[in-house]
Amino acid sequence: MNSSSPVVGVLSLQGDYQKHQAALDSIAVPSLAVRRAEDFDRIDRLIIPGGESTTIVKLLRRLEMETALIEFIRTRPVWGTCAGMVLLADRVNDDSIKPYRAIDIAVDRNGYGRQIASTVIPSSLNLNGHREKLNLVFIRAPRVTRVGSDVRKLLSYNDEPVLMSQGQVLVSSFHPELSASSLLHNYFTRKFVLPETPR
Repeated sequence: MNSSSPVVGVLSLQGDYQKHQAALDSIAVPSLAVRRAEDFDRIDRLIIPGGESTTIVKLLRRLEMETALIEFIRTRPVWGTCAGMVLLADRVNDDSIKPYRAIDIAVDRNGYGRQIASTVIPSSLNLNGHREKLNLVFIRAPRVTRVGSDVRKLLSYNDEPVLMSQGQVLVSSFHPELSASSLLHNYFTRKFVLPETPR
């Protein structure tokens, strides 16, 4: 395994997965569109993109990918953005969604409002030893209502966590792939959870 340039899979069933792959391309990180269960064996890390969480789960089950996904996220680095965060949470305020309980947070699905309430918030974040600007793009974004004691809060907005990690799991309420910054894609690919856990 090459820790400097791992192959990053992007779950590519529904949502804005193409934007994530474009962001990875911009920093010269090899990526793979994950559309089959066997694709999980070809990647080192995984991004679960924003989109419609209920639709993503239905497709995972229809394509018989859910078991492979669950096995992957238990041991390998995974990053859930927006809907991806909903799926990785411990609890969700929507009985139609059974999250995978990979990170100890509770989530209010669409907690930041409907599509009409979408917004871009200028912010900044220090992950590489110096502070960099980062626009937080919220689109029907989930709101975190509870954070477990072992969860690291990496970034907050209005005193509410919007970027968190626990073990090999990273989650964000917002859409980093829709900003001009590659800060978080570079962090997840090259800095997050090092040294890596052997397969």
